[in-house]
Amino acid sequence: MRFRVDIATDATVIPWKDVHGPARAVIYDLIRSQDPEIAEELHNVGWKGGSLRPVGISPPLFPDARPGRGIYATAPKGAISMGSPVPRIAACLLAAVAGRREIRWGSVVLSVVGVQLESSANHSDGVAVFDAVSPVLVKHDGMYILPDDENFQKGLAHNIRHKADLLGLPSDVEVEVLESGPRRRFDVAKGFRIGATARIRVTAAPQLLDAIYEWGLGLSTVEGFGWIR
Repeated sequence: MRFRVDIATDATVIPWKDVHGPARAVIYDLIRSQDPEIAEELHNVGWKGGSLRPVGISPPLFPDARPGRGIYATAPKGAISMGSPVPRIAACLLAAVAGRREIRWGSVVLSVVGVQLESSANHSDGVAVFDAVSPVLVKHDGMYILPDDENFQKGLAHNIRHKADLLGLPSDVEVEVLESGPRRRFDVAKGFRIGATARIRVTAAPQLLDAIYEWGLGLSTVEGFGWIR
């Protein structure tokens, strides 16, 4: 399940450190309000004994914002999207957001205007083209790499297989990068992240494509990276 949280704000910009930096804390706070046990497991260990956290979230997105050089501009209205392929986790997030009047996103207060379930995509043919609206993170030899790196497709395919194994889904997968955006670096609570937005074709079992659509692509999805449009 994935859903969109419509937001409003008086802030004209979001500091760069607050674009992705608060995402993890926001997710855990929402889940904790409904199920402290799940929140503790995800925060301290990962899901079901693994290191992965099957949760995705976007940074606050403002389609009507006027771009400005060197700033992350906002608009009066925007949205945050989030989801999870694990029904128990998704239900916690949805219930928590439905009961909130505002979300504190770092130094910015976002008023919750409404919550809308997003329609499911049709992946029955086993092929999906995913447009990531936030940078997709992949590592090779301990370093972040970009979509035009020769190891990126291999690394992303490995990450998707790892997610499939956690969810008990078929893990055969092929990845092809179709387009990529510019390199971006963001500071988060535990250091920095480097990646780029991308348009990526993934061939896999329909159930796995559904899960990726609800979870996100690549690493650190709980910090707002790799969210799919």
